[in-house]
Amino acid sequence: MNRRDFFKKTAILSVAAGAAEITRATELLQPTSEPAEEGLPITASEDAHEGALIISAPMLQNYAETSIGIAFAVSDLANAYVVIGRQPDLTDGRKVLCGGYRMSDLDDRVVQVRITGLQPATTYYYRIGADRIEYKSGYRMKVVGTEDDPRTYRFTTAGAAAKGHFCVINDTHASWEPFGRAIDMIAQLAPACVVWNGDACNSEETIEAQMRIFLNPEINRKDYAAEIPYLFSPGNHDFRGMANRHLERVWMYRQPEERLARDWNLGRNYAVRTGDIAMIGLDTGEDKLDTNPKFAGLFQMKSYREAQTQWLRDALQQPEIASAPYLVAFCHIPLFDSNPKHNPGDVAPADQDPKYSTDFAMWQRTCANLWSPLLAEAGCQLVITAHQHQYHYFEPTAERPWAELIGGGPEMGEEGGRKYAHLFPTVIEGEVRQTQLHITVHNLLSGHVQQAFAINPRKISKKGKRRK
Repeated sequence: MNRRDFFKKTAILSVAAGAAEITRATELLQPTSEPAEEGLPITASEDAHEGALIISAPMLQNYAETSIGIAFAVSDLANAYVVIGRQPDLTDGRKVLCGGYRMSDLDDRVVQVRITGLQPATTYYYRIGADRIEYKSGYRMKVVGTEDDPRTYRFTTAGAAAKGHFCVINDTHASWEPFGRAIDMIAQLAPACVVWNGDACNSEETIEAQMRIFLNPEINRKDYAAEIPYLFSPGNHDFRGMANRHLERVWMYRQPEERLARDWNLGRNYAVRTGDIAMIGLDTGEDKLDTNPKFAGLFQMKSYREAQTQWLRDALQQPEIASAPYLVAFCHIPLFDSNPKHNPGDVAPADQDPKYSTDFAMWQRTCANLWSPLLAEAGCQLVITAHQHQYHYFEPTAERPWAELIGGGPEMGEEGGRKYAHLFPTVIEGEVRQTQLHITVHNLLSGHVQQAFAINPRKISKKGKRRK
């Protein structure tokens, strides 16, 4: 099965599940027979609430210095919470409810808890719990059970004093064997954080499909993200499908206090310092133009990419980013490609030209033109990308002073029934050891190191600005 047939087959299965969710949503929106009256007694639910309420391990989302996101799956309508503190026994723990200001959240699938006011480079311990809610109307609701996960988890926030160590996975596409291998490798390496560099999804029509990918993957390590925080740089497939248009229901946006009003819609961008490494997350978006008729005018990626340019300019000037000895950027679609047959993503109006081998972007010339000058001026040393399902490394040049690494895809050495030595999944690792940033590319098919090299620090002035 080739790459496109694989995605088409997955989309058909998702549509079938999507029809069921639409029917369910219509039923939920039907009005009750009578309006509720204030003070009316609450009766027991007619339906018996059975089985576990918490049905996944927690997932640490949006690794940052002073905040973290924690999401997990539930089987029934619930109001969830996290108890968090710096003592292993949580004797100093504080309880944080899901949702933000005004009201706590209420959901029957995924609950998300924002934790703010944390200290940089600090280890925290936490437990998760949820109240099962019986809701009949605005005046008829009650708690009908509480469930606490007995396990205590821990994580460490980002910051200049944190461990300078990250891993990158990409193009997992709900392919469980390569994904399981990647998670096992990450468990061995124990990085400070992981970047999921896009195309976690295929084309998801239901929130259940998204839950299966992020919260209940079909791998041995169900708690893969309970103690190692994750960052997310979306790929083009992470925008496709009705459910993926609202992926924030499963993977929350960056915390509001981390964004200016101007950048409110840039919830997937991040600028994070972990040890001596400044990590910049960019979103290359869809791999087809907004004008391509295949998408019926439902994407506005042009303005989205342009908006990220001003965000990037400001992010690179943040003191903790500007003063970092190493600057690494992450995005899904490559910003450079040496192959003249690879479509650069700006072939208007419908991405088609006989001189290119595909009718979609193999790399993103528009994003490169917008972002590369800023990355070069800031002294970016490495851009880690994905999308092509083949591992590549491009050395820096005088015109492009940063190197580019492209991670491998989910294919386990074969495609369409034929064997290919160049098709293998990867885990890309970056770790500061002594006076260099060491990059190691782990080949998950062979179990060997595919490539390793070291990067020297940028030259930083005493004022925390890079010397030109």
